[in-house]
Amino acid sequence: MKPRWIWIVAAALVLVAAGFAARALRGPAVEALEVQPAPLVRTLRFSARVATLSRVDVGSTVTGRVVQVLVDEGAQVLRGDVLIRLESAELNAALAQAVATERQAQARLAGLRSTGRTATAASLAQAEATLNAAQLELTRQRQLVDQGFVSASRVDDARRAVEVAQAQVEGARAQTQAIADSGTDVVQAQAQLETARAATSVARAKLAQTLVAAPADAKVLSRQVEPGQIVQPGKALLSLALAGPTQLVAPVDERFLDQLQVGQGAAVVADAFPGQPFAAHVLTIAPAIDAQRGAVEVKLALDRPPPAFLREDMTLSVDVETGRRDRALVVPLSALRDAPAPASAAVLVVEGGRTREQQVRLGLRTLDAVEVLEGLAAGNRVLLRGNVASGARVQMTLVPWRPGLGSAPAGTAEDPGSTLGNAFGR
Repeated sequence: MKPRWIWIVAAALVLVAAGFAARALRGPAVEALEVQPAPLVRTLRFSARVATLSRVDVGSTVTGRVVQVLVDEGAQVLRGDVLIRLESAELNAALAQAVATERQAQARLAGLRSTGRTATAASLAQAEATLNAAQLELTRQRQLVDQGFVSASRVDDARRAVEVAQAQVEGARAQTQAIADSGTDVVQAQAQLETARAATSVARAKLAQTLVAAPADAKVLSRQVEPGQIVQPGKALLSLALAGPTQLVAPVDERFLDQLQVGQGAAVVADAFPGQPFAAHVLTIAPAIDAQRGAVEVKLALDRPPPAFLREDMTLSVDVETGRRDRALVVPLSALRDAPAPASAAVLVVEGGRTREQQVRLGLRTLDAVEVLEGLAAGNRVLLRGNVASGARVQMTLVPWRPGLGSAPAGTAEDPGSTLGNAFGR
């Protein structure tokens, strides 16, 4: 007779074999979800920086020593406000000299038009009277010569006197014409006055250049100058952000260009102020791609006045809502067996303890989920992973799952890159 323990071992082996056989008949344990309508939101996350519509560098147009800097970084300035003063003693003296020369030219022109004309008129009258007297004397002398009272030489002397008097009249008339409104002396004096006025304007302009003023309402971003410093044209002394709407500028990976549209809403958060999010929307999408970075520039406008903590060039995290379904049948991406085309794939549906491959038409896709447009109905049970053969017997365990709520199926994790980097859809 065989020992009793041999029978016990044999019975245990039979039980183990029967257990394995029963398990094989029931199939492997798998996780599945029950398809139910749920909201689905797709966002695009990227980093942006704060930027005003325009930034300008302000500098001096003349070489000089800085006397005073009237603004500090962060100051708000208005158009025309003086920002920097340069030394101006030499230019003040040049302006005074130019003003004096202008006044001298103006006085000369005024003299020609007043006392000059009176004097020339008197000279002309006197010359004409002398000429008249000389002509009368010439007539008288000719009569005396004809009568034989005087010699012919007296006529010659009288004739010369008439010629001299005529020359004096012509000179007086020329002088009178010269100081008329269109005369040469007046025209010359007017030209000298205009030259003096131009020199005064130049002197005033150079003096004005010693005051560096704000070109428009703006905010001082940076200051690169101190009193006593020698500055030259072409060097930036202050950087200004011109007043205007605040914008956010971001280079977004060109792979996600098809998701972006003008007008899409966005939630914005500054890393330094995570508890104070604010809203924005896509304002423009650049028509060209930056070939070096493979990115497209996107600008966003704020929906409300900017928060007080915003600073120029501050880095922000932006989530743009690029797609939304308030009610859709959704399955995880891990459930897709294959994807012959972006709009179609296959999933494994569990019915009666066995799997069945089902073709589905897909819609909105995120990092962890996809909308099912056709092929499934509410209540269908779908394997979380499509790595089981179609038609296989399985032991199904239902697990809860919702898209985008951090409850990804066991053994999977949301791509950490979706919350970092330049542009990742989720």
